[in-house]
Amino acid sequence: MLVSSRETGRWVLPKGWPMKGIKPHNTAAREALEEAGILGKVAKSPLGGYSYAKRLENGSVQICQVQVFAFEVEQERNLWLEKHERTRKWFAVADAAEAVEEPELREAILKFEMFAMAGPKNTKSQKSQFSDNCD
Repeated sequence: MLVSSRETGRWVLPKGWPMKGIKPHNTAAREALEEAGILGKVAKSPLGGYSYAKRLENGSVQICQVQVFAFEVEQERNLWLEKHERTRKWFAVADAAEAVEEPELREAILKFEMFAMAGPKNTKSQKSQFSDNCD
């Protein structure tokens, strides 16, 4: 599952800023709920990561380091916090990798396919989420 970016409408994974006292995988789960309306189980270790340049409201640019976590979707809500700001869409893994712009994110999505196939469950309910760690 990917969600549309609020600013550009391009396909991305839900992400958010680090939260003091909250582990990165729990931040990823929280962002998945807020941005995509999904609940489930998130892996504690990241699948990989990537970096991107984020333009802030004041016009400055900050380089963000993103950690990507596997996430097993157990529930999709019909209403969620950012429903009117984003579109969510399920993709086949290869199509999701093709839909995103960042090459390192593409690699993490493809790595997720190997993770899902090796895991105890091989279902379409597993998806990839991530948490942003901007320095």
